[in-house]
Amino acid sequence: MPLDVFVVRKLGVPGYEELAMGAIASGGLIVLNPEALEALPISEADIQRAAAAELRELERREEAYRGGHDPPDVAGKTVILVDGGLATGATMRAAALAVRQLHPARVVVAVPVAAAETCDDFRDVVDEIVCSVTPRPFRAVGLWYEDFSQTSDEEVRELLLRLNKRAEARQ
Repeated sequence: MPLDVFVVRKLGVPGYEELAMGAIASGGLIVLNPEALEALPISEADIQRAAAAELRELERREEAYRGGHDPPDVAGKTVILVDGGLATGATMRAAALAVRQLHPARVVVAVPVAAAETCDDFRDVVDEIVCSVTPRPFRAVGLWYEDFSQTSDEEVRELLLRLNKRAEARQ
């Protein structure tokens, strides 16, 4: 199977960037977190500033990871979206909704660890969700890993290149 990236960036609340007010996905789709918007004094200008900054980073990463190649055509195919884990699910929700606009046959989400409530919330967004472990209390994705350090752009490029060469050789 071909492997590719579908880049999504969290839209952090100004001054509390780790708290998601929403997310922006490849293609520019923005999904907002209504609970955060109701509970906090977030203006439309705040949302637009965060979206513009994260869109620039999203586009930079797509170029860095794909090297100018177009994303794969997923129309009529099964797309499996994978992440290290789901806490609120804001970024994965944006990814799933953005991928849906590309007309795949099915959208499946697969994660090794997630908050149980978040997995349940996805049942109306995707065709299937696989959450291997749903610990209680959940707290944070990074707590369930020995090493949860960031992956560099170079590591992502190298892995994509290596795995896609293997897939091509098998075909």
